[in-house]
Parts: sequence; C-alpha cells; structure tokens
Amino acid sequence: MKMENNDILIRLRYALDIKNTDMVEIFKLGGIDVTKEDVLKILTKPKDSYDDEDDYYNDSTEDEDYIKCTNSMVESFLNGFITFKRGKQEPRPGQPDIQVNTKSKESVNNMLLKKLKIALALTSEDMLDIFEKAGITVTKGELSAILRKEGHKNYKQCLDKYARNFLKGLAIVYR
Repeated sequence: MKMENNDILIRLRYALDIKNTDMVEIFKLGGIDVTKEDVLKILTKPKDSYDDEDDYYNDSTEDEDYIKCTNSMVESFLNGFITFKRGKQEPRPGQPDIQVNTKSKESVNNMLLKKLKIALALTSEDMLDIFEKAGITVTKGELSAILRKEGHKNYKQCLDKYARNFLKGLAIVYR
C-alpha cells in the first residue's frame, strides 16, 4: 500500500508530538500560509471509496473535509521544520536561499529522511538505531545510498517500507 503525503505528515506529527499551532508555524516558516483548520484538513485521512462513480458525485463534499498534500507542500513543511528546530540560518555570501525544488523527481521518502536528519541533528548511527527500534535492519551502505543526491551512481530510492518504519522508530524514540 502506497504511503500518501498526508500519511507522512500525520505520522510525523504523531511521532514528534507536534501541536496544531506548531504545524501552522512550521508551514509558515516553509513559505506556505495555512490556517489551523487547513492543518486539520491536511491531517484528516481521505474517505475511502470503492466505486469510482461515487467519487464523481461526492467530490464536492470530500474536498470540504480534506486537503490533499502535494510533494511541494511536504518539502515546504520539512524546510520549515528544519528552521523551526534549528533556527533561521543566514545564507553565506554567494550562496542562494533554499528554494522548494518542485521539479525534482526525488522520492518524497528520500527527502523526508534527509530533511529529518538535518532538522533533528541526527547522525547516521542515530538513524540506524531508529530503524533498529522499529524492527528493521538497514546497513550503513543502504542508508548512505538513500541519503545520496538523486543521479549519483549509488543513489537508491527509499521505499515506503523504510519511510514508514523510520517514522514508527521516531515515535518510539521521541514519545
């Protein structure tokens, strides 16, 4: 089962016990203005429907209770989370400001692990321990491949299984 972007934010919020007001602040730091009501709609699981025809007729009611989280929203949230946890960093002379890279085809899961590593000031050892606590063994080489830049010869896409277990491990460590 594919993990949706909304699931990622729901699990992350639970794992790190982030309050709704902090979620609004984090989105704002990432460059997206949302209200507390918007956050609640983002953190709501969509209604599952088995029949596509039902979707056609019920779209308007579903949209009122649910906001689909895009890749760029997740990236903005994670950038805001880094700023929220570590403070605003002044760009060095000659270095561009951090921008949301919506054109990147990089897996949201890879981005999630990279940005959480930065935000929570985790070492690779810390990350391996978090995976271990979730009951999954990841080698240093595998983690290194997941954290590499897309296009690198050793880059490896992070599967949902790893992202889900990492968030589960975070919940065990931080709760």
